Amino acid sequence: MAHSVLLNNIDHHDLRVITRRGAEFGDNVMSAVTFPAEFRNLQAHYPIVLQKSHDGASLVPLALFGFEEGENLFLTKDGWDSTYLPLSLERHPFQIGVSGEQLMIHVDLDHPRVSRSEGEVLFLPQGGTTEFTDRISSVLTTIHEGLQATPGFIEALLRNELVESFVVDIEMKDGSQHRLVGFYTIHEERLAALSSEALMALHQAGYLQAIYMMVASMSQFRALIERKNLAYAAQG
Repeated sequence: MAHSVLLNNIDHHDLRVITRRGAEFGDNVMSAVTFPAEFRNLQAHYPIVLQKSHDGASLVPLALFGFEEGENLFLTKDGWDSTYLPLSLERHPFQIGVSGEQLMIHVDLDHPRVSRSEGEVLFLPQGGTTEFTDRISSVLTTIHEGLQATPGFIEALLRNELVESFVVDIEMKDGSQHRLVGFYTIHEERLAALSSEALMALHQAGYLQAIYMMVASMSQFRALIERKNLAYAAQG
């Protein structure tokens, strides 16, 4: 159970954060929440898809790491096998808090990354923040701003009827069959058929590049399937 408190240099002067990647730190996840401003960095590594929110009222962008719950094909015995780690994973064990217009860092003291004996130091001996803590502050701000921009992006996709569901059927090298369902992507035919005015409106809103990054990211499914085949072979 999370124990989130406001980070400060008095109570947490000796706090450290373990940054290596592993299932024991909660990295064995199938996906991570993302946002349009991150798509350019993500598309070279992971498929970017949409999924209905828990209440079904909206769509949430995700970076996919596997084909079933608890499966992360980028997580190996040596850590994370990619040069880019999604920000929503990098931020742990921190969350952002908002008081009026001020953003503040909270830390989950019960998170397995939190330590008093190993990991990255958060505060200097005289009380100032370290480069690591400054980096986390920047990451949290970027996530906060990105998530605020996401509803407008989703609304634009729906308004232009650019969202379609898809299914990925996977045949493993051992002959077993798997199917990925419940996700959505960009309807490429409708995107190609948009008027110049609609395209310009998406561009001016800052959404067009993110849309094309989503489309480009779908090519990463081939690499993800290959990772799954390799994982199967290793298990065998």
